[in-house]
Amino acid sequence: MEPVKLTAKDYKTSVPIVWCPGCGDFGVLNAMQQAAAELQLPPENLMVVSGIGCSSRIAGYINSFGFNSIHGRALPIAAGAKLARPDMTVWAAGGDGDGYSIGTNHFVHTIRRNPDITYIVMDNHIYGLTKGQVSPTTPHGDVTKSTPQGNPERPLNPLALALELGATFIAQGFSGNVKHLRDLIVQATRHKGFALVNVKSPCVTFRGRQEFNVIRERGEYLDEKHDPSDWNQAHEVTQWTDKVPLGVIYKIEGVPTLEGVAEEARQKALERRSFESTTELIEVFR
Repeated sequence: MEPVKLTAKDYKTSVPIVWCPGCGDFGVLNAMQQAAAELQLPPENLMVVSGIGCSSRIAGYINSFGFNSIHGRALPIAAGAKLARPDMTVWAAGGDGDGYSIGTNHFVHTIRRNPDITYIVMDNHIYGLTKGQVSPTTPHGDVTKSTPQGNPERPLNPLALALELGATFIAQGFSGNVKHLRDLIVQATRHKGFALVNVKSPCVTFRGRQEFNVIRERGEYLDEKHDPSDWNQAHEVTQWTDKVPLGVIYKIEGVPTLEGVAEEARQKALERRSFESTTELIEVFR
């Protein structure tokens, strides 16, 4: 008997969704569930780790193993889960405040270590759960609850930062185009190494519904003219200011992953000496 084909509905849960009506994160959730179905990931072999914030509720809305961590700490937990269970598919998810503010340190060093995980960031340019404060990606000059006279700071460019740090897969999607975003998540999951999928996911409450129209008007889908293996082309795309790049911006294969390096070290240790007890073996990896 052939195994039953999983559909997006198989990844839904009974947990009530408490996002604001019209929130862009609904599109991200749909794309993640559709991507899981496209990849035919058994729910028991999928783990979703999230941080804190509106977007980080998403771990409870996907039928899989889930871990809702503390603010900014989704990535080290996701990397640890992948090290412990390299056979599992591990997704980390959160928002721009969670990942690019308090989580910046972990973002930097997770990229450096290159674990085989996918990081989906719902970038809405605002702190939504705490009621509309400026975030690391809020455009310069924008009025928020914490910047009533306009944001005086330049926004962080997560795509350029990830590229400079050596991320092996960088893509950007839009929650208003679920099919395209689904395809990006599928590609990111199949990639062996750390994959960043930054998602323009508007906050209708504190940024306004017009944000969807702004992204649709400024969105530029990358076509065959763009070579994602070309670092210089990718760098040029990350510097766009008048357009929003959508698609796979950069991808490089063959870079050793964190799990691969760990396994290689374990094998070398085993070859180097014999162990009389489990305790002695554990000491090698302290």
